[in-house]
Amino acid sequence: MSKIEHFHAPETSPSAAPLSPAVRAGDFVFVSGQVPVMDDGSVAAHDIETQTTQVMRNIEKALKLAGCEMADVCKTTAWLHDARDFGRFNKAYSAFFTPGKFPARTTSEAKLMINILVEIEAVAYKPL
Repeated sequence: MSKIEHFHAPETSPSAAPLSPAVRAGDFVFVSGQVPVMDDGSVAAHDIETQTTQVMRNIEKALKLAGCEMADVCKTTAWLHDARDFGRFNKAYSAFFTPGKFPARTTSEAKLMINILVEIEAVAYKPL
């Protein structure tokens, strides 16, 4: 039996991309890079705060599939389309964590795969 579990939302069709939204390996849960796509498949409004909020909601959903919550997140990696959005991104991002208990994070500017402003992946620690 594999010690790695792959999680997918049962109510959604599989992603066209070859990935699992969340994967548990031992006590760690890895959340694939989340983009600002809403439940209906459309992309959230084209502003950094709205898109960051949607991405963080998508991370919450992926974590929940594996029995985790935002408080379990120990590391995130974020890619911004435009580094000038950094301050507004931080404002929306920080709302999802307890002040003073933010995960470690790396943020960089990158050309993203689709016409979006932000993508974020997460790692959570939740002992079995």
